[in-house]
Amino acid sequence: MAADLGEIRKVQIRHHWVHEEHEFTPWLAQEENIARLANAIGLELQVEGIEVPVGPFTADVLAKDASENYVLIENQFGRTDHGHLGKMLTYAATLDATAIVWIAEKFTEEHRKAIEWLNESVSDDLRLYAVEMELWQIDQSRPALRFNVLSEPTVISKQANAVKAAGEMTAARKLQYDFWTAVRDELLERKILTSAHTPRPQYWYNVALGRSNIHLSNIANTAEGKIGVRVYISNRVANAALPQFEAQRSEIESEIGRKLEWDPNPDAGDKVIRLQRDADLADRDRWPEYISWLVEMIDKFKKTFGPRVKRLSLDDTAA
Repeated sequence: MAADLGEIRKVQIRHHWVHEEHEFTPWLAQEENIARLANAIGLELQVEGIEVPVGPFTADVLAKDASENYVLIENQFGRTDHGHLGKMLTYAATLDATAIVWIAEKFTEEHRKAIEWLNESVSDDLRLYAVEMELWQIDQSRPALRFNVLSEPTVISKQANAVKAAGEMTAARKLQYDFWTAVRDELLERKILTSAHTPRPQYWYNVALGRSNIHLSNIANTAEGKIGVRVYISNRVANAALPQFEAQRSEIESEIGRKLEWDPNPDAGDKVIRLQRDADLADRDRWPEYISWLVEMIDKFKKTFGPRVKRLSLDDTAA
């Protein structure tokens, strides 16, 4: 008996989104949809705004990555052209973006090569991604969008750039870089994160919580022999955010299952809520224990604070 199979077909983008600016861009900026793009390119993204003014023009989507760096996203229906390439570079320079994501239905070979060349040639602080979007449908089913990454910084170049940006690779920095790489890999393996940025040889590694000015800043302090998780609250929103968290202190500590340190440095403008433990990072034999503990705590902090961060009542101009 022959199998009853459906027919898969490619759908024109404009059959689903007639207008790029008024329909596709707002759709992409929604949390679940920007997460699809983030997963495809391997970055954590949180949207800052759409149709952001840049001189007399507007950038389609402006986002931030887990390190609070700007990521410019430019959409284009149809085939890529020189005009969009030039605008993207102009926008990135004006906004001081560290990454550019160019999304189009079809990339010409010349523009794909241009993105590859730029990734190999420009400043280590700028990363570029060429992403084709395809819309597929089986019979009369709802269409599904797929992001195909055609060009991106290579893993080797990302690692080399991260190390170069952090300066001289001392023994302590090497420990931190290797430790964060192992932590990042475990977070992805356990699907706690769907995407994660490339670690750098430094004592912190950030994880986004879905809103600007508040994120997880995880620490591996070789000087003090500590590892831990911190909710890091920028001074731009600290006065409004911290009291709202403190009002839920008992529920938060119950969900995490640990007593936390609340605002341990009250004189500082930026505020933190943290949990840490002793760790001798020079003893690599104990890394599985440290990594397991840290990954578990990151998971609990993300599940506990993530929804609360999104519900915070903050001044929109600051958050």
